Amino acid sequence: MDFSIRMIGVASTVFWILLVAFFASAVYSVKDLHLSLGEPQLTLKANSSITISIPINIENGGYYSLGDFNLTTKVADLNGTKITEGSIFIPTIKRGCELIALHNLTFSIDMLLEKGVYYLFNDSSFTVTALVSVKLAEVIPVKALSNFSVPWGAPFYNFQLGQPTCKPVNQTHVEVVVPISFENHAPVEINGEITIFMCNDEGTLAGQGASTITAPQGTLYIGEFVLYVQISEIGQKGFFEVYFSTQFLSYGPLVIPYG
Repeated sequence: MDFSIRMIGVASTVFWILLVAFFASAVYSVKDLHLSLGEPQLTLKANSSITISIPINIENGGYYSLGDFNLTTKVADLNGTKITEGSIFIPTIKRGCELIALHNLTFSIDMLLEKGVYYLFNDSSFTVTALVSVKLAEVIPVKALSNFSVPWGAPFYNFQLGQPTCKPVNQTHVEVVVPISFENHAPVEINGEITIFMCNDEGTLAGQGASTITAPQGTLYIGEFVLYVQISEIGQKGFFEVYFSTQFLSYGPLVIPYG
């Protein structure tokens, strides 16, 4: 009987020694585990969506396989309001393996416009919160939290209508020329049309015009609208209603006073 008890004690001691050694080696092998999230890339697509792509690189040089790798991300605006979220799950990463993946977060431009027009005319950034969880040796759970920013370039940065100039056409109409300028800070070329409606201070439509635009990425666009306006309807003061239509968004009206 005493011999059996001693054997159980020895077995228990060996078990705990092996268990501690296993945990120690699993934790120690973390030094050979390399996990990196690459530089996020933001793209605009013709289907009115914005995609933030985050490269993931995992090199498991440790002694054991990794289990239940999960990356959960949340994108928020300047006010901390959630825009979208997503996750990527990898059941097993074998010992000695290198894994390269791309984690995509997609949301619509319309969702941004619902919050206001700030992002159309101002450079800004999105905040991405990333939570990484994994099981070392497929047993020991580990978590890490990280935050980083993704820059946003406004497609119509510093949009302006210049001072209108008038030139008589006949006894009833004048030609009104309205300068336009903006900088395209978006990651793509902008193609489309901008339409303006000129109204007097009573809200009566005096005239309208449209301009086709092509603005390569990172360039200053300068153009003009030409409107034929009834003299009887034009006033010293009034406002323009501006409508934007491009390959990835439509918005309007943007109201700009004049006079």
